[in-house]
Amino acid sequence: MTAKIHDAAAAVLLHEGQVLLVQRHAHLSAFPGYWAFPGGKVDAADRIDGEDLALARQRAMAREVHEEIGVDLPTMLADHLVADMAEIGAATTPSVATHRFATHFFRVDLRIRPELVLEPGEIADAQWRTPEEWVTAWREGRLLCAPPTVAILQALAADPTAQSAPDLTRDFEPADRIAYVEPVGGLRILPVRSHTIPPAQHTNCVYIVGSGLLIDPSPASDAELQRLETAIADWPLDAIFLTHHHPDHCERANMLARAHDVPLRCSADTRARITAREGKQWFDGVTVECVADGDRIATWQGEAVHAIAVPGHDAGQLAPTAASRAWSLVSDLIQGVGTVVVGGDEGDMAQYFASLERIIALDPMVIVPSHGMAMGGTWKLQATLAHREMREQQVARLFDAGESVERIVEHIYGDSTPPFLIPLARVNVESHLHKLRQEGRIAA
Repeated sequence: MTAKIHDAAAAVLLHEGQVLLVQRHAHLSAFPGYWAFPGGKVDAADRIDGEDLALARQRAMAREVHEEIGVDLPTMLADHLVADMAEIGAATTPSVATHRFATHFFRVDLRIRPELVLEPGEIADAQWRTPEEWVTAWREGRLLCAPPTVAILQALAADPTAQSAPDLTRDFEPADRIAYVEPVGGLRILPVRSHTIPPAQHTNCVYIVGSGLLIDPSPASDAELQRLETAIADWPLDAIFLTHHHPDHCERANMLARAHDVPLRCSADTRARITAREGKQWFDGVTVECVADGDRIATWQGEAVHAIAVPGHDAGQLAPTAASRAWSLVSDLIQGVGTVVVGGDEGDMAQYFASLERIIALDPMVIVPSHGMAMGGTWKLQATLAHREMREQQVARLFDAGESVERIVEHIYGDSTPPFLIPLARVNVESHLHKLRQEGRIAA
């Protein structure tokens, strides 16, 4: 089931050759930590029966601009402080996104630079820069942006008088290939349909421009493999990297490695677990390069990308991370869609807590989970750790009260978890109990 598409509007505010971007707070559910044009959803109150929908969008744009940055566009318009205003284009969030918007962007040329009053619960920062400066920051990996924002900035950098942004209409739903997004320059994310756990349906396959490294290709079918092949046909491919051994991170990766005659890189644990599950023939014809914590696995923007060990969900899980901490691909350490399962012979809750703490301490600018969109900052990691700590306290209290594992699962997950996920919830509870016993916090 795809998410509902909300009508939205945003303002591309310009003054003397500079354009305003705002940074959304990292705790927001939609586009957390992204730099964007101020704007938001068209609400029912913005609409008047019988009126052109374009006017409702303009009304919503003005309302959102006032709420987010304290700028009163209607008053500025009445005072002749708006030199020109016109729609520069529209774009719809692709169907793989959890939150979808059909956003209409309005170019608004201002005669003065207004004083900004940022809405503290939503906007973390706001800056005026030339379009060229914004594009350079994104290209160099110092700016997290959605594709429409980049497309408009590029159009304005090419022509300051631009009234349209051609790349804004790029097709994100082609039938023959997997469309990619590039939230920071040189890091392309392809949502590959995989055999993952619902509600997630895709795994983020990541390509690092300049190094030719493809991370976690995991197409669920031969047809999806062909769509991936078509997408990357013109990209140099030098190696494939697997973050861990689960099928939704490695299915058909061996076929891709053989077809392109490139090595497959992964941890020794990942290699052993794939061999145990699939048989040693899975690696036939594939050169395997085992990688350990701290190893350099690629370059991005001229800097090293290292593998950071993040066990817990999986003992051999590695998180490719830029040396500058511009980004970290944390794999299944957190989920943008769904929740992480920790336990069994491959998982360990104590290690999982430690891995979360390790990446939080590294403080990457951008976090890329394997399921869901890239996000700014470590807020989601911190929230996940806090949630797990809360769960652990619940498990400990219920265990001390004499409840069985089944009753603990029922108390915590019974009303909110689909029946098919209850066995996985039990795995999490058992893993919490194992950690509590190891730490001597409950009876062995």
